[in-house]
Amino acid sequence: MGSKRTINRTVELMLTMFGVWPGVSCVVLNRAFWLVTLVINQYLHYWYFVTHFRVENLFDLMDCLSSLLAHVKLTFKLIVFSLKQRIFVEILTTTAEDWKDCDNSEIALRETASKTKLSSRICNGLIILHTIAALAYVIGILLADADVTDQTVELPLMMKMEYPFVIDTLHKYKLVLATQFVFVMVNSWGAGLFNALFLTLTLHVGSQINILLHWLTEVGPTDETKRGSFVTVMTKIIQKHQKIINLSENIENLYSYIALLQFTSNTVMICSLGFLIVTAIGSPDATEQIIRSLLFYAVTNLEAFIFCFSGEYLSNKSKAVGNAAYNSSWYNMRAKDSRLLLFIILRSQRQLKLTAGKMTVLSLECFTNIIKASGSYLSVLLAMK
Repeated sequence: MGSKRTINRTVELMLTMFGVWPGVSCVVLNRAFWLVTLVINQYLHYWYFVTHFRVENLFDLMDCLSSLLAHVKLTFKLIVFSLKQRIFVEILTTTAEDWKDCDNSEIALRETASKTKLSSRICNGLIILHTIAALAYVIGILLADADVTDQTVELPLMMKMEYPFVIDTLHKYKLVLATQFVFVMVNSWGAGLFNALFLTLTLHVGSQINILLHWLTEVGPTDETKRGSFVTVMTKIIQKHQKIINLSENIENLYSYIALLQFTSNTVMICSLGFLIVTAIGSPDATEQIIRSLLFYAVTNLEAFIFCFSGEYLSNKSKAVGNAAYNSSWYNMRAKDSRLLLFIILRSQRQLKLTAGKMTVLSLECFTNIIKASGSYLSVLLAMK
């Protein structure tokens, strides 16, 4: 078996790059660098949006808005992780302790390793998908033959931004494109990175619940001579349940406001990117515009789905704890023994959940609402066109 770690090595390296992974040198410097550069990037986006705010520029405005919101989300995630570093450390500590507990149980080792392997594959897939989406977003601009001497037309850029200088030489233009290419790739990796981390932590909680369910199925009646062993087993189960609850609450605390921003921004981004795809149909450069926006649209939908699916997954897993306790052989136990199961059943009635800003519970129904709202806003934009 591989190394006993919950978080994928690629994710750990990228978290270190962004200054989020605890215990590495130059953390403050890394955070400051990315936050300052991302804020400058957003300002240039905002400047373009304000100076070109006209109905006839609606296509370019939607393109600018979608990339602006993508940068805003990454900046907000970095700020949240910086402010809640202690919670993130607690989560990592808990996952490390779970791996240590696996040394005494083959079932625990199998469940934890299985979910870790699954999450690792998903993480690698997400990073690759976001890399392909970023390349598709910029490839048309990289291959374009732009005339920098013609100041009467707007130069094709990867991101719609207004610069405080005139791009009148090929050297300046290539330098701007290189800078934008780096930021497109970094932003895309950052989006996939924090989504992958969120899904990894959720699947880890699911693996620990599966271990708890297995322990509950093995609980049965005992004679008086073995009552001490029964109490020990029940104590271990209750402690495990409480540890799962604490881990879930820490994940909720860390990602709650990130999920709220995702909920609102993804609605606008899905609408904006959908508008770009629909309006590009029939235009002279339709193929280029559709390729540029389609994968960006797909990963934005996937991002919203990951958050909503994780909330649904955790909620369903927590329901299974109460069902497993009820389905155990409590009816063959002494009354004083079966009463111990009541604590688990009662606590499981308060389901584990992930919320968007403590206001709405993340679920597949929530994802449906995002798609419906995006479709409604898209209809309004098409009517304005």
